[in-house]
Amino acid sequence: MRIAIYSRKSVDTGKGESIENQIGMCRDYIATRIPGSADAEIIVYEDEGFSGKSLDRPQFKRMLADCHRGGIDYIVCYRLDRISRSVSDFSSLIEDLNERKIAFICIKEQFDTSTPMGRAMMYIASVFAQLERETIAERVRDNMLMLARAGRWLGGAPPTGYLSEKVEEYILDGKAKTSFKLKINPDEIGVVKTIFAKYLELRSLNGVSKHLIREGVKGRGGKAFSLPGLKDILRNPVYCIADKEARDYFIALESDVSFTQSQCSDQYGLLSYNKRDHSRKGKPRLEESEWIIAIGRHKGIVSGADWVRVQEILAENRPDNLEAPKSYNDYSLLSGQVFCQKCGARMFAKRRTNNRELYDYICGNKLRAGGTLCDCQNLGGEQADDMVCDYLMDYASEDSGIHKMLEELRQKVEAQPAADPVTELDSRIDKTRRELDSLVATLASAGANESMIRHVSARMEELDGELAHLTGQKNQAEASREGADMGRAQLDLLIHTFASFKESFPSLTIHEKREFVRLFVQKMEWDGENLHIFIYGR
Repeated sequence: MRIAIYSRKSVDTGKGESIENQIGMCRDYIATRIPGSADAEIIVYEDEGFSGKSLDRPQFKRMLADCHRGGIDYIVCYRLDRISRSVSDFSSLIEDLNERKIAFICIKEQFDTSTPMGRAMMYIASVFAQLERETIAERVRDNMLMLARAGRWLGGAPPTGYLSEKVEEYILDGKAKTSFKLKINPDEIGVVKTIFAKYLELRSLNGVSKHLIREGVKGRGGKAFSLPGLKDILRNPVYCIADKEARDYFIALESDVSFTQSQCSDQYGLLSYNKRDHSRKGKPRLEESEWIIAIGRHKGIVSGADWVRVQEILAENRPDNLEAPKSYNDYSLLSGQVFCQKCGARMFAKRRTNNRELYDYICGNKLRAGGTLCDCQNLGGEQADDMVCDYLMDYASEDSGIHKMLEELRQKVEAQPAADPVTELDSRIDKTRRELDSLVATLASAGANESMIRHVSARMEELDGELAHLTGQKNQAEASREGADMGRAQLDLLIHTFASFKESFPSLTIHEKREFVRLFVQKMEWDGENLHIFIYGR
C-alpha cells in the first residue's frame, strides 16, 4: 500500500497549520484510521508559499503524475482548502482520482471519497471553499476602498516627480500607526511639468521625446525617456489636481470615485487604485471603470482640465502613441529588416527631401532624435535593395549547393516508413464498438439476472474507457500525419521556390519580395560602410 500526504501553506508564519503540523496530523490519522497502514509506504508532498486558488504547484503536480503512473492508494490531507478553493478544479480532480480508484481523505472535515456520502459532502464543502475565496477578494476590494478614502500611498516605486514619505499617525489608545504619502521631488517635478506642457503644445509623443533629448533631459535610469514611459506619465492620474473637472471625467468613465464634489480641492492630487490585474501575466491595465479614484495627500501639478485634454489628445492621436517608424511601405524592400550595428536599432526607409523618388535607410534612434542618440551614416535605399537581390540570386543559383541539400532532405523524408497508425486504430475502435453492441444485446436479454447485469455492466465500463483512449490516440495520430504531410508540402514549395527564384523574383510585388528575403535572410547589419548579410544555416 502506498499513501500520499499532501500539505500546503501560502505563507510560513511559524504558527498554526504549518507544513510540519499538517504532516504530523496526517501521519497520526493514517496510523489509527486506515487499515493495513502499518506496512504502508508514505510519500510526503509539500508546497510552501503557493496559493490554493490554482493547481499549478510543483509538488502537487508531481503527486498527480505519480498517481497517473499508478501505485497510489490514498491521498490524505489535513483540510480541503489545502488542495483547492476552486469548485471546477476540485471536481475534476476528484473525478480523476475516482477513475483511478484512489481514495481521497480530508481529516479535518472527515471526508472520504471511497463512500458516496463522502463524495457528496466533499463537493458541498468545495463550494463553500470557493465562496470563502470570493469573499476574501471582496474584502480586499473593501480594504482598498477604505485606504483610498484615506488617500494613502500603498508603496512601490513612486512615480517620476515624487518621493515616498513615511508618516506616523496616532490612534486613541496611543499606539503609533505607520503609513506613507507622496511628496514633491524637486529634482524631477519640473521635468514632468515640461512633459505635460510640451504634449499639449506639440500633440505628439515623438515631439516631446525629441525636445527632451535635445535638452539633455533623462529619466531616473540615466537614459532618455522612452515613448511608453512618456505615455505612462501622461496617463497617470497622480499628477492631476483633484478638482471638479477631474472628478467629472472619472465619473463619466464609471470609475469608483471615493470623494464628493464638495471635497474637491486644488491643493491635492489624485491617487488611483486597482489599475492593473495582478492575477494575470504581465499585470495588464484594467479598464477605467474598474479603477478606484481618491484624493491623495500630495500636491497635484496639472489642472483637471489640462489632464483631461491630454487624455483626449492621446485617444485622438493613437497611431502616434507607441508606433515605431513604419516597417513597411510601397517602395522599399528592407525597411525594418536592417539593424544599425552602432546602436542596435532597426533602420527604416525615408524618402529624401530634395528628391522624393530616392530614399535612404536611417537608424531608428537617429530618426527619433536627429543624430543625438546615434549618428550612423545613412544607407542608400536603392543600392542596398539591389545589392541584397543580387546576393540572393547568387545564393539561390544551382551551383551554390543549396539545391542539392534540399533534394537530399526530400529524399530522406520520402524514404521514411509510411506506416499509418490511424488504420490500425480504426480497426481496434471498430472491434471495441462491436463488442459493446454485443454486450448491449446481452444486457437487454438478461432479464432479472442481477449477477449477469453486474458483470456485463462492468465490462461495458471498461470498454467505454478503452474506446475513449483509442479515440484520443487516433486524434493524435491524425494530427501527426497532417503535420508530416504539411512538412512535405512546405519542403516541396521551398524546392520549387529556389528552382524558380531567378525567373519569378523580378515580377513579384514589393510585399512578396519581402517574404522571399525573410525566407533566406536571418539578419542584416549596417556598420556605416558595409552591409552584412546573415543567411540561415550559414
